[in-house]
Amino acid sequence: MRRSLALIAPAAVPTVLVLGVSLTAVVGQSLGLAPVVGQAALTGDAYRAAAATEGLGGSMLLSLAIATAATLLALVVGLATALAVRATRVGGRILSGIAALTIPVPHLVGAAAVGLLLSDSGLLARVSGGVAWPQLVAGPWWAAVVLEFGWKESAFVALVVVSVLASYADQLDETAAVLGAGPLSRLRHITLPLAAPALVISGAVSFIYVLGSYEVAWLLGRAYPEPLPVLAYRLFTSTDLSARPEAMAVAVLTVLLCAFVGAGSLAALRRTMGPA
Repeated sequence: MRRSLALIAPAAVPTVLVLGVSLTAVVGQSLGLAPVVGQAALTGDAYRAAAATEGLGGSMLLSLAIATAATLLALVVGLATALAVRATRVGGRILSGIAALTIPVPHLVGAAAVGLLLSDSGLLARVSGGVAWPQLVAGPWWAAVVLEFGWKESAFVALVVVSVLASYADQLDETAAVLGAGPLSRLRHITLPLAAPALVISGAVSFIYVLGSYEVAWLLGRAYPEPLPVLAYRLFTSTDLSARPEAMAVAVLTVLLCAFVGAGSLAALRRTMGPA
């Protein structure tokens, strides 16, 4: 245990310090302890103003819906990609390489590419041969946002699942095949149970990232309603400096939602892995 803590300390300590300082500043400003204008005073006015904001409940539900849809898409595509990587040697290496190349691409670049591909005047609309093109970008169903997040996060899911299966699944799969288990039986009783913890943790990371990310929804989504990160960013960049604490309050609400999802994911991970 001590050795494990020592190994992760060089990465964990700076991360905790940066997050701790940032969250302290955000909470302090949301409570009026570090105002941009006026005197410092402990108050909950920013949270009351945020609660009174028109459409805050809709923004919260929209953020959760986008994160859920994008995460489910990423899990399905990522698991299918991981299984394809393990199925063939040459094709698996190609797929693994493509997935690895996808991860470093910034989401803002990915959003711009998806916009150029799926917009009303985009590449697919132009080659569709005059077929009525659905409103995927800035449309009512936030389709382009979900597709961009699902595409990007599926590569992360695939690489996590592949690394887990490569460590444990081969010998068990070969043993089960020798004992007469068919491909579907091995998939159900060996591959999927082994991949389940990786799917839970990678899905949680993807969900939390999507829930707190603003740039893709800001570029590809509708102007109203706004997801929570877009609402916080709009309030933060407002020319009215008195709206800054309200933006921080919305950011704190987003962090609390992410923390709740993270705690639930850890509980699900313990159940998936079973008793120690």
